[in-house]
Amino acid sequence: MRSHQGKMTLEQLRVHVEDGSIDTVLVALTDMQGRLQGKRCDARHFVDEVVGHATEACGYLLAVDVDMNTVGGYAMSSWERGYGDFVLRPDLSTLRWIPWHEATALVLCDAEWDDGSPVVASPRQILRGQLDRLAEHGLVADVATELEFMLFSTSFDEAWQRNYQDMRPANLYNVDYSMLGTARVEPLLRRIRNGMTGAGMVVESAKGECNPGQHEIALRYSDALTTCDNHAIYKTGAKEIADQAGMALTFMAKYDEREGNSCHIHISLRDPDTGAVFPGDGEHGFSPLFAHFIAGQQALLREFTYFFAPNVNSYKRYAENSFAPTAVAWGRDNRTCSLRVVGHGPSLRVENRVPGGDMNPYLGVAALIAAGLHGIENELPLEPELIGNAYTSDTPRVPSTLREAAELFSSSTAAVDAFGQEVVAHYANAAEVELTAFDAAVTDWERRRGFERL
Repeated sequence: MRSHQGKMTLEQLRVHVEDGSIDTVLVALTDMQGRLQGKRCDARHFVDEVVGHATEACGYLLAVDVDMNTVGGYAMSSWERGYGDFVLRPDLSTLRWIPWHEATALVLCDAEWDDGSPVVASPRQILRGQLDRLAEHGLVADVATELEFMLFSTSFDEAWQRNYQDMRPANLYNVDYSMLGTARVEPLLRRIRNGMTGAGMVVESAKGECNPGQHEIALRYSDALTTCDNHAIYKTGAKEIADQAGMALTFMAKYDEREGNSCHIHISLRDPDTGAVFPGDGEHGFSPLFAHFIAGQQALLREFTYFFAPNVNSYKRYAENSFAPTAVAWGRDNRTCSLRVVGHGPSLRVENRVPGGDMNPYLGVAALIAAGLHGIENELPLEPELIGNAYTSDTPRVPSTLREAAELFSSSTAAVDAFGQEVVAHYANAAEVELTAFDAAVTDWERRRGFERL
């Protein structure tokens, strides 16, 4: 890894281009699936042309399925509209080294139309919209996302050739908190940690999880937009580093019938001048604003679940006694609840345990902020804390299928109020595309069950 680390200014990039230490700049947009898409630009071309004039990409990047198939139903990009371009406008505050690639930097972009107006269905723009709403209240959001993944000794190429069957987990037993178990794969975990540090992130720790080969690398919290940018870069980078080591890892929500990959989101609000606004003198040590914020989360969690769980597979996580939530309830340090309040004083925050590792971070965090603002603006009262086992409670349930979640989202007036009709229609169509593809698929489970015996 190079000695150069972290984020850089445009002036620093120009120096590195001149001395030859950077020759490639990755110009990337985060798509609906949370993936980085874009171009590898010659570094001189980037500083001479792209910085001043931006660059273009086909608008279908926000109107395709996970296989990059063109699909119908999108207003912003279609055969009828000619599949034209939109503008990728670099956000130079995100410029950074990518140390796991030689002589390479990366910059994230916002999507614009030719007239400079934002592409409102772009995930990063959706989050920016909610942050602007929050700023009208004089508040900013601090966020951390906790991503779990499953690591395999099998390479990505071999996994594809095997149709993702008979893959060998990098650990063969439960290594939750195990120092010995994580030592078995420390060379790769270390490369990922150091790579993310070199890309300007603050890595806190790595630990084993329950499923064989399952691990979590924790990044320090930051402001909401920075956290989501880091999340997207980390997911891509972790896969690339694993691939370089001849291994593979997945963030899919439910790889097998055991524990799934979660992505718990921690969020707190603060006044930029006076600090944390969640602690107070009310019941539980909450401020009225925090009580309203949690109440908003409860009120809209079912309607906004699609932004936390965007795929058919996402809903396989929600199993009883699995540490994945099934009940819409809040509790103090209660991991059976979908909303877990943790911390004290300035660190007081709420953790949403619904998202899986396949969540688009910008959409998930935007949903949290929108729900919280709904509670604050309507001064919703906080329901009583759930004490005990939420799995056996009689509280409302987290949607159990993508179809249920999509119907709740598409019919939600709160979603339209928060995100706009164009965004709701766009992502409702994305859900329908996923459901249609799944309904047409014949699975291995069906063949095993029915080939001979039915």
